[in-house]
Amino acid sequence: MSHITRDKPRLLARVRRLRGQVEALERAIDGEQACGDVLHQIAGIRGAIQGLMVEVMEGHIREHVAAPGVRGNAARAQGADELIAVLRSYLK
Repeated sequence: MSHITRDKPRLLARVRRLRGQVEALERAIDGEQACGDVLHQIAGIRGAIQGLMVEVMEGHIREHVAAPGVRGNAARAQGADELIAVLRSYLK
């Protein structure tokens, strides 16, 4: 069982909270709230996205790179390569 499948309920709950935060941001902009309030909401959304990324990344590392059950260097290298590719795009 993949870590995404195993953690699906918790991950979906985080995504749904994020959706709520984004909808609140949309309402704030539509309602012409003060820019300081909008900036705080954006910062909160960014933190939530980063937290979700860290959680999924940790699962990937534990299951596809560091797990004792990963067979051979090729499988570990593939897991590491996938992670590196994501990090490169995420940190741009």
